[in-house]
Amino acid sequence: MNGSGGSAIALRGATVRFGDHVIWEKLDLDVAPGRCLAILGPNGAGKSTLLKVLLGLLPLSAGTITIDGRPPGHGSAEAGYVAQQRVFDPDLPIRARDLVQFGVDGQRLGLPRTRARQVDPVIEAVGAQSYADVPIGLLSGGQQQRLRIAQALAGGPRLLLCDEPLLSLDPAAQEEIVAVIDGHRREHGTTVVYVTHEITPIADVVDQVLYVAAGRWAAGSPDTVLTTQSLSALYGTHIDVIRVHDHIVIVGGDGAGACTHPDDDGSAGQVRDRHDGHAGHSPEGHQR
Repeated sequence: MNGSGGSAIALRGATVRFGDHVIWEKLDLDVAPGRCLAILGPNGAGKSTLLKVLLGLLPLSAGTITIDGRPPGHGSAEAGYVAQQRVFDPDLPIRARDLVQFGVDGQRLGLPRTRARQVDPVIEAVGAQSYADVPIGLLSGGQQQRLRIAQALAGGPRLLLCDEPLLSLDPAAQEEIVAVIDGHRREHGTTVVYVTHEITPIADVVDQVLYVAAGRWAAGSPDTVLTTQSLSALYGTHIDVIRVHDHIVIVGGDGAGACTHPDDDGSAGQVRDRHDGHAGHSPEGHQR
C-alpha cells in the first residue's frame, strides 16, 4: 500500500456513537503498510466495531478514516475479512473449495469461473487440501475456520482484517495459521489487523497494539501499551501487568480478563480518555 503520509490505515479524531452511548472517540491511529496491528480489550469495547469501520460497513460519527489514502468502501477487493466464527448449516450444499472460490470472485455477477491457480495454493497453505471437496457443513469448526482464512487470502488482499480468527483451533493449529497469515504479510506487504482476546498466539508477529476499554483507548508498541500504568489509566482502576519470562500477564479490573505478550522494543504510545478529551504522550504511554 502507498497510503497518504505512508499509512495503510489512518484515523483522525475517529468517533463512533450509538445514540448517547460512546463506543470510543477521538481515536488517532496510523498503521504503516505491511505492519501487524492487534486490537485488544474486553467484550463490548468496540473492537469489532472498528473492523466494520475499516470495511466501510459502519460510518464514523465524527472524524476521518482512510485506507491507503482513500475512504474505506463496502466490498473493496483490496480488503480480506475473516469474520467471527459461525458454524455452517450441515445441509449447506457448498464444497470447501467453493467457499474459498468466493474470496476470488464472489462479488461478480453470474457463476464464478474456476481459478485453481488462486484457490488451490491457499487451500494447501492452511492445510485444508484433504477436505477441499467435502461439503462445508460437514466439517468441524476448526476446519471451517481454516477455510474462512483461505477465502480471505484467495483474493490477494492488501489489507487483511481478522476477527478472532483462531477460535476452535488447538495451539499447534493456531501457530500454523498465524505462520500462514504472517508469511502472506511478508511476501505481499499485506497489512494485517487482528481482533483478539488472547494475544499469545500472535505475539511474535504483532508490531502495534490498540487497546480499547470503557470508551477509552491506548495505542503504541505492545511494550508501551501493555503496562500497569497504561492499562490502569484506561480502566480507571488498578490493573496488574506482570512480566513472566518473555510474556506479559494482564489481570484485574472488571472485564479486563487476561492476555499475554512478549516484551517489545518499547516506543512511545498514547492513551485517550474520552471524558477529558486529552491525549497523553509519554515513554510509558500513560495518561497525563
